Amino acid sequence: MAKSFYITTTLPYVNAPLHMGHALELIRADTIARYKYLVGFDVFFNTGTDEHGIKIFDKAKAEGMDVQDFVNKGFETFKKQLEMFGITQDAHFIRTTDVHHTVSAEEFWRKVAENGYIYKKNYEAKYCVGCESEKTDSELNDEGFCPDHPGKTLELISEENYFFKYSAFTDKLLEFYDKNPNFVVPEFRYHEMKNFVKGGLQDFSISRLKSKMPWGVPVPGDNEHVMYVWFDALTNYISTLGWPEDGDKFEKYWVRGNPTQYCGKDNTRFQATMWQAMLMAANIPNSHQIVVNGFITADGGLKMSKTLGNVVDPRDIVNEYGTDALRYFLLREISSFEDSPFTLERFKDAYNSGLANGLGNLSSRLLTLSEKYLPGCPEIPPNSIPQEFFDRLETFDIKHAMDFIWEKIGDLDKKIQETEPFKLIKVDEEKGKVLISEMIIELYTIARMLNPVMPETNEKLKNLIKANKKPETPLFLRKE
Repeated sequence: MAKSFYITTTLPYVNAPLHMGHALELIRADTIARYKYLVGFDVFFNTGTDEHGIKIFDKAKAEGMDVQDFVNKGFETFKKQLEMFGITQDAHFIRTTDVHHTVSAEEFWRKVAENGYIYKKNYEAKYCVGCESEKTDSELNDEGFCPDHPGKTLELISEENYFFKYSAFTDKLLEFYDKNPNFVVPEFRYHEMKNFVKGGLQDFSISRLKSKMPWGVPVPGDNEHVMYVWFDALTNYISTLGWPEDGDKFEKYWVRGNPTQYCGKDNTRFQATMWQAMLMAANIPNSHQIVVNGFITADGGLKMSKTLGNVVDPRDIVNEYGTDALRYFLLREISSFEDSPFTLERFKDAYNSGLANGLGNLSSRLLTLSEKYLPGCPEIPPNSIPQEFFDRLETFDIKHAMDFIWEKIGDLDKKIQETEPFKLIKVDEEKGKVLISEMIIELYTIARMLNPVMPETNEKLKNLIKANKKPETPLFLRKE
């Protein structure tokens, strides 16, 4: 029986198309899912959309739409973009407006409440609608704004809400971190979370008055309140597995499937501390690992902003260069864990050097020789991918794995220059054919390694090699 593996992205809101940061998270999670498929795991890959909260409600009203119609439209846009990003069709979609998710979130609430970790009180707080979270004065910038949403006025909330007893989990979380030193990847994010928890946890609000924010999952037993969007949304990671009624699937993928969660660095506290405390409160096993991406920035390290006009839309990149070109840049030219810039100039330079002049040119040269001098595709050995490639993916350092592929491309290109098979075959046909066959097999191994990172190119290149045909058009057209 195949081992099981579970991986999930966070759920983007449906109030706007996916941006480059979303593309990065989705493509990286997809890469790990494809890698696990490749080495024989039974994979459950979860992604989907967060469809509740004041941001969604306000945007729907601003567009004059029924809220459910608005989120339905947003979900269709989401699915189309996933197709553009090359996300595997085996991915499972969860929507927080799904009937089953609502039932699951309500049951999760009940369990946490029965265990004594939910209570009700009056409170006042500053609330950032952009983050959908409360902010303390120490988290605001000098102008009194949320650093991630400068210029957006904070809302002042003063009402009776339900609270989660987060403060009860300081010691439990620290003990959990000590037992699981690889829980947050990379290591410096793990230490950030550990230090955050050491500073002491504050109970946080987990409901809103329905009269003020009607778009949410109802609080069980209290028709006047709906769940705070984060408390509802975080339960998607288990509701997608049919929890609580589908015990077999939950056991297979959550309990035994090393549940792994990708997120951006602004989401780390929610995933690595808040969600883990909630799981403890419900007596549900914790996640296995949280993998944290840095931000994609504009030139000079500035945050991408529509106001500044430095946003690069991933849809524009795919429309001009193709899905695998976007995947190539995000997986090889963006740091696996640190912030990295995305500019059109940087993208075009990487595309031309790595794809058009690199992989594309190498493939064309070798397949031209093969078609001309070999009677057919040489025998391809099984399992030719070096273990080192898998080892690099196992640590989630996808850039490191991509560099390994392009090292092999460079080595093969150098081999052509040094051995000159196009000259050798004219003076010693047999030796020339053997040399070209060896190179074609090496090219096939490169194509195999592209399986999880550039799946379209993987298929295209393998098919050309098997058919012993040079490409009719370049795999990647050079852009001037």
